Amino acid sequence: MIYGYARVSTNGQNLAAQQSVLKEAGAETLFSEKVSGAQGTRRQLERCLAGLAEGDVLIVTRLDRLARSTRDLLNIVERISEKGAEFRSLAEVWADTTTPSGRLMLTVLGGIAEFERDLIRSRTAEGRARAKAAGKSLGRPFKLTAHQQAEVRARKARGESVREIACSYNVSASTISRV
Repeated sequence: MIYGYARVSTNGQNLAAQQSVLKEAGAETLFSEKVSGAQGTRRQLERCLAGLAEGDVLIVTRLDRLARSTRDLLNIVERISEKGAEFRSLAEVWADTTTPSGRLMLTVLGGIAEFERDLIRSRTAEGRARAKAAGKSLGRPFKLTAHQQAEVRARKARGESVREIACSYNVSASTISRV
C-alpha cells in the first residue's frame, strides 16, 4: 500500500495542493496535519508510521514536509525501514529507498551525520579539557556567592529551617540543601 503524508505549519496554509500531488503519485491513504515541523510529536505522522507494514511505501511531496533536519529525516527513515517499508520524496528524487541509488544516498547522509556528531563530541571534550586545565569551573554557576553560602551554613547551624533560608535568598530549598 502507498501512504502519503502532508503537513503545513500554520492554519493559514492549505493542505489541498500536497494532497492532490500525493494522490496523483498513487497514495491510497493520506495522513495530513497542520502543525509545526518543530513540534516533537505529530499525531498524524505517528499514526502513519505505526500503520506501515512490510512492502508499504510512504511518500511526501518534499522532505521538509516530513523532517526538519538530516538527523530527524534519518530517524524517521530508520523507523520506516524497521517496518520493512520504503520511503520516497517526490521533489528530491535521490531520497527514494525503493531504488538502490536512493538507499545509497540516504546511507551516505547517515554516515555524514554520524561523522558530524563525532566531531561535535570531540570538540566539546577538547573544550572541556582546555577549560579545566585553565582552572575554570564547569557546569552551571552557583546561585549563591561564596559569602552567601557561608551565611547559609551559619544560619543552618543556628537552627533556621531550609525553607526559611531559601525564601530569604529567593532560591529553592534544594539549592540551600546542596550548600
